[in-house]
Amino acid sequence: MDAPQLLTEITRYCKENANPANVVKYQRYFKEGYDAWGLDSGLTTSKAKALATTPGITLEVVLTAAPELLKSPKYESTSFAILLLLAFQKEWTLSTFVTVEHWFEIGFTNWAHTDFFCSEILPVFFKKKIVTPEALEPWRFSDNKFQRRAAVVGLIKPMKLSTDFRPWFDFIHPIMHDKAREVHQGLGWFLRETWKKQPLPTEEFLLRYKDTAPRLIFRYACEKMTPEQKQRFKKT
Repeated sequence: MDAPQLLTEITRYCKENANPANVVKYQRYFKEGYDAWGLDSGLTTSKAKALATTPGITLEVVLTAAPELLKSPKYESTSFAILLLLAFQKEWTLSTFVTVEHWFEIGFTNWAHTDFFCSEILPVFFKKKIVTPEALEPWRFSDNKFQRRAAVVGLIKPMKLSTDFRPWFDFIHPIMHDKAREVHQGLGWFLRETWKKQPLPTEEFLLRYKDTAPRLIFRYACEKMTPEQKQRFKKT
């Protein structure tokens, strides 16, 4: 099976298993819109696993087909690109990372795919030492707001393995005044996780921005705090 055949098979499968009720069910979670076939996630995952073992399907075929999947407005198409890439993780190289970091320019258009990519794809690149988290530094200044979100959310897993959080705070400093809601949510999520592990340095960092940074960051970052603790971070 080559790349065009892979694309045809994915489209055929999605049409045959479309579920309009799921589209109605999940569209409220996507402010940017939700164009989907409505496949159950289990069906998408099982089909991706089956495709990955189909004769002729290789990492090269997946990377060739991926841009067309990412350009598709259908939600499941990008899901298939990520799942198929994950199936060939043993073959990833630096070249693979360079290729997939450009996926944001092609078609990442929602928080769900961004966070899936951050939780499943990026940690593998870090674990295999193909790249370090510093590779995400340019992402902070991407035109794509979801790539800027990924620059933060992608740090959550490696952050939890460290003992000194100062470098992480230095890393996110340049985007603490980002204008995109999705980035604010990512920053708040990240800071909520750092607070769980190291509350004092996290609170010191938050206090630096409490009067200038978007309030949504603090809503997420302070979510697990007591009312008394939250009071410290109200805007003056």
